[in-house]
Amino acid sequence: MAIDLGCRGAVVGLSLLIAAVLLRDRGDSVAARLGAALVVAAAASAICEAPGFPRPWQSWSLVLLALSCGGTVVFWLWARATFDDDFVLRPWHGVLWAVIVGMQLFVAGWPAASPALAQPIDRVLPFVYLGLALLAAAQTLTTWRADLVARRLRLRPVVLIGVSVYIAAGVLESLWPGSMASGSMVAGSSVWSVANAFGLFLLMALAGWGLFRAAETQQASVLLPIAGKIPGDAGAAVPAAENKPAAIEPELLRRLQRLMTFERAYRREGLTIGSLSAELGVPEYRLRQLINEGLGHRNFNAFLHSYRIEEAKAALADPAQQQVPVLTIAMDTGFQSIGPFNRAFKAATDLTPTEFRRLALAKNASMPPAANAV
Repeated sequence: MAIDLGCRGAVVGLSLLIAAVLLRDRGDSVAARLGAALVVAAAASAICEAPGFPRPWQSWSLVLLALSCGGTVVFWLWARATFDDDFVLRPWHGVLWAVIVGMQLFVAGWPAASPALAQPIDRVLPFVYLGLALLAAAQTLTTWRADLVARRLRLRPVVLIGVSVYIAAGVLESLWPGSMASGSMVAGSSVWSVANAFGLFLLMALAGWGLFRAAETQQASVLLPIAGKIPGDAGAAVPAAENKPAAIEPELLRRLQRLMTFERAYRREGLTIGSLSAELGVPEYRLRQLINEGLGHRNFNAFLHSYRIEEAKAALADPAQQQVPVLTIAMDTGFQSIGPFNRAFKAATDLTPTEFRRLALAKNASMPPAANAV
């Protein structure tokens, strides 16, 4: 029990420290706020599952339970915000959190009020938590190959899969018949409780080590690689050598831009970072570093889309192509369907392709003939 309580106390202290650092240094980021909420949920979970914690639940302890049981939803949202550069927090995300927390509070606080309803909810909730954990793991896998941020790429399996395993283990433990005997002292003194506390401590220690180590090197943190767009013009001139890290080779950067600008490699169907690195004759990790640090893109798809959108904008603004369908322009520039094209175009210009075409053609029509000729 001493080991159990000691680990839980360390978890609470580390969690609050990490949350404070995240909010202080990156409080304007959605991913940072979600990361802070996640570690606070971990602290609440460590307290709620501690040996001797009062049962049945008291009114004051339901606040801790709400923070704890909402952690799986927050974890899923944090994974989305961290590993998806285009993620936007929506109101329905908050509604989902409130519904799941409300269901858990109902089961824990007022099970006798409606046992016919509380029992089915109690059986369904573990599967909900497991589903959210699996969605978070899927977010890691689906965006893995396109990620260009080396630090975030290395830490995907360490942080996300580690936390996924921890949550999945907790769900399986709750589903295991007779795993938690009634009474907090019996549950708290079990081997599972000690393993739970120690595992949570290791995760918090890993997150804290990465966060504070990152702060020393002025890079993105383990818990929070910032998800956001870095401005960069795909057709811009190669940056001056003195403005780039030494690892970025100017000649290789020029070759890449020549391949994309003049040969229009971005039009190729199924183009991957692996095939592009083979064509350039460089290891894949060097190409990732080149695109990320040399051109400022955090995602390979965003890198390709920057060229595709520029070509699409030129085609949409061309009076000679005003009868060409938007779908044709999208396919010609390398998009495989109209949906991804519309989303990428709107994200880049704040306009739909049709709106952009209408405004561009109207502007061209209002210009003097000499200007149009130029």
